[in-house]
Amino acid sequence: MLGRSNPKDKEETKRAKTDNFSGGYYNSPSDFEVIERLQQLAKEKEIPTAQLALAWMMSKPEITAPIVGATKPGHIEDAVSALSVKLSASEIKHLEELYQPHRVIGF
Repeated sequence: MLGRSNPKDKEETKRAKTDNFSGGYYNSPSDFEVIERLQQLAKEKEIPTAQLALAWMMSKPEITAPIVGATKPGHIEDAVSALSVKLSASEIKHLEELYQPHRVIGF
């Protein structure tokens, strides 16, 4: 599975083309189905997928110290804007229902 990309992608990022290690973490068909749900809901809400993903993360009380790697000003803007995105219980369920846990790698 290492280095495998989503066959639906027409373009790959530079990282996807060169990082053969990270592809082994999250690169199963169900991962892409979750991403498609995220993209669909973001489109319905007319917000960037990053904002929706961050809003989902903030809906989880068990996540007490999120690490958000901002490398561009837009990343900070998405993080701040995500604070005002409220997800309903049904939207959260819709985003989560296809998720399949992954085995722990590296230990």
